[in-house]
Amino acid sequence: MKVDASLLEILACPVDKAPLRADEAALDGAGALVCTSCGLQYPVRDDIPVLLVDEAVAPR
Repeated sequence: MKVDASLLEILACPVDKAPLRADEAALDGAGALVCTSCGLQYPVRDDIPVLLVDEAVAPR
């Protein structure tokens, strides 16, 4: 999973507008962007973040 650092700085969770952090171990090792506030995990497919609430996985 590769997400450019400058892109990560401007991305925010669509639910609560909190910053996101990259987590290589999230989503069973597939990698995801994780909201620093609510914990929703957004998948990254082909190095493209999918910031759709319907695609997000709630924290366990």
